[in-house]
Amino acid sequence: MKAAQLLKYDKHAQLEINDLPIPEISTIEVLVKVKVAAVNPLENLITTGSVKLIQNYQLPATMGNELTGVIEKIGSNVTDFKVGDKIYTRLPLNKIGAFAEYAAVDHQAIALLPNNLDFSTGAAAPLTGLTAYQGLHEELSASAGKTIFIPGGSGSFGQMAVPLAKEMGLKVIVSGNARAKEQVMSIGADQYLDYKTDNYWEILHDIDYVIDTLGATEIARELSIMKKGGRLLSLKAGPNKQFAIDHHLPTWKKMLFSLAGKKLDNLAQSAGVSYHFIFVRSNGQQLQEITKIIEKNNIVPAVDPTEFYLKDINQAITYMTTGHPKGKVLIHF
Repeated sequence: MKAAQLLKYDKHAQLEINDLPIPEISTIEVLVKVKVAAVNPLENLITTGSVKLIQNYQLPATMGNELTGVIEKIGSNVTDFKVGDKIYTRLPLNKIGAFAEYAAVDHQAIALLPNNLDFSTGAAAPLTGLTAYQGLHEELSASAGKTIFIPGGSGSFGQMAVPLAKEMGLKVIVSGNARAKEQVMSIGADQYLDYKTDNYWEILHDIDYVIDTLGATEIARELSIMKKGGRLLSLKAGPNKQFAIDHHLPTWKKMLFSLAGKKLDNLAQSAGVSYHFIFVRSNGQQLQEITKIIEKNNIVPAVDPTEFYLKDINQAITYMTTGHPKGKVLIHF
């Protein structure tokens, strides 16, 4: 089979298309014939070595974090799926490999493809869906009746996070570009701020939860609108000591992340807020819950119309990074 592999960690790294054997599956895995894989900013973080301290891959490594496909073979201990099932998945952190014609995947990481999605739109759902689900339920422990603000939430993450937050009984406020307002309001947002005309830090106050999608330079402003005792979750600003503790990392990593996240923790502490960082994990049971919400609300993730194939993988990553795509960038098989 053909697969796109990373040969070395480098900020200018290019993936290489190699011929590999179709993977053998263990007793708890399924063999998936890949239909569509999605390209994410996470690919850049992995290739540059930015996430080595969280997950270090043995190179060469087949890249790609989320996919849709059809099950061709099941392990002897797999009873919840059958050959021919259409599935979607965020692959386990320690065994990615969506940029390949076949993938061996732990059955606990997959779920049946939602009825209202096809292989393309389905490939755009698992990573953002799980990020939103784990962020709201686990990192923020969000509770009904409280208010959440998602700055920069008009993109693919907000598309999943808004209906999930509404399902939990939260009041949801989003900022983003003007053209996305109608769509974001239609999936449940209670208030929408145009980032070009509305300075959210001058408008909002007493916010219980913030999910930061913009990065470290925005944290101080986000903290300024929050209640004492609030929780701020960042998708981008970086890990801290609490992240290392929650993920049972070794002592030396706890010390390292404690130093790396000290500025963010100090800012949050001064505001009376706790700071959290997320690195999303695979979870098939959570994906099943996300499927219910996708089907109930008829959520169809936006995908960019540009067609890329495996041979175009490096162009696709460049386009995702700098080309202003109109939705998730996809690799078709």
